[in-house]
Amino acid sequence: MEGKDKHTIHNHSYTAYIIVWLALLTFTAITVAVAGINFGNSTIAIALIIASIKTYLVLTIFMHLKLENKTFKIFVIIAIFFLVISFILLFSDYSNI
Repeated sequence: MEGKDKHTIHNHSYTAYIIVWLALLTFTAITVAVAGINFGNSTIAIALIIASIKTYLVLTIFMHLKLENKTFKIFVIIAIFFLVISFILLFSDYSNI
């Protein structure tokens, strides 16, 4: 097997997928519950934190980012960095209204 060193296959177990799927469902239910409760200005922050956790789970488990090489991870971190900057600029403009 010539290419075995270059392309090792890493798969998660079905149990891991089911646990992450159930966690995503739970976080979705929590997001819906938080949206129904008035926490004032922190409602949006709570929803964004929960969405960030869900994004992390999807990226690491379903998209196998945990198993990718370092270069690909750096590109994802740069994209997230610019997304955070966009959110900061959006909410700073929104808070001045």
